[in-house]
Amino acid sequence: MRQAFADTMLEVGLADPGLLVLVGDISHGILQPFAKACPGRFFNIGILEPTIVSMAAGISRSGLYPVAHTIAPFLIERSLEQIKLDFCYQHIGGTLISVGSAFDYAALGCSHHCYDDLAIVKGIPNTQVVYPAMPNELNQLFKQTYKNEFLTYFRLPSEKHGFTISDNDLQIGEAIRVREGNHITLVAAGPQLKTALKSIDELLAKGIDAEILYYPTYKPFDGARLLESLNKTKNTIVIEEHSMFGGLSDEVMRHSANGGFKYDFINIPDKFSRGYGSYDDHCNALGFTVTNVVDKAERLIHK
Repeated sequence: MRQAFADTMLEVGLADPGLLVLVGDISHGILQPFAKACPGRFFNIGILEPTIVSMAAGISRSGLYPVAHTIAPFLIERSLEQIKLDFCYQHIGGTLISVGSAFDYAALGCSHHCYDDLAIVKGIPNTQVVYPAMPNELNQLFKQTYKNEFLTYFRLPSEKHGFTISDNDLQIGEAIRVREGNHITLVAAGPQLKTALKSIDELLAKGIDAEILYYPTYKPFDGARLLESLNKTKNTIVIEEHSMFGGLSDEVMRHSANGGFKYDFINIPDKFSRGYGSYDDHCNALGFTVTNVVDKAERLIHK
């Protein structure tokens, strides 16, 4: 996904002389093709994340299209005041693109984990929040948003979900129906679409026909497609690598309240995740597994 980011910057930068990229001493190697092809439009600011955001806001005020890029907790949590005041309060557009996702930097511990970035940005006015997990999702949604009036945050995971979605089906603010089903709706985001897809055979073996909705956009949220699905299945499990607060789970409940639906969730609980280990270690410990999806679906449908 990080290479897809570099490739997209090069493609768009060659076509639009208004695109500038600022990084926090990260990804500068893979961005060298952009730097060489677009001289004077690539800046390695160093480990000065609030400064990167403020500089990007100033660049946007000048009529250009800035992209600020570094690791998620440093770009979002460390720079929150600059995001809020320099960009959003001023009603100016720009793009923030992180890497690291929730716990992709698993081995580096809590300082490099970021469980709440999507909720943080989503809660600030004049923002859009995008969570692509395939290269063409990033490419298409970036092209749709980088010149608009919103501050758009792209959370890039290190893992891909592996399911191919047509470019024509990728629209900001729209969910994707990956599979039709009748008994339960699996609402997935980011790499966890892979877990939802892998659970289908075991669910079918237990007589459960699952529908899958995939949300590459958190804000604006596609509530209409959610309700269309839930009115059919009546049951849903949300699967996302994000805090239990403020993420996709909250959006699902808020947009379907009072519908008499049954819910369950697989997300990050209200505690710091295990400090180290691998990405897969964290997924297994937090229940991002086929077994957990199937167990929750059985309990939800039969309770």
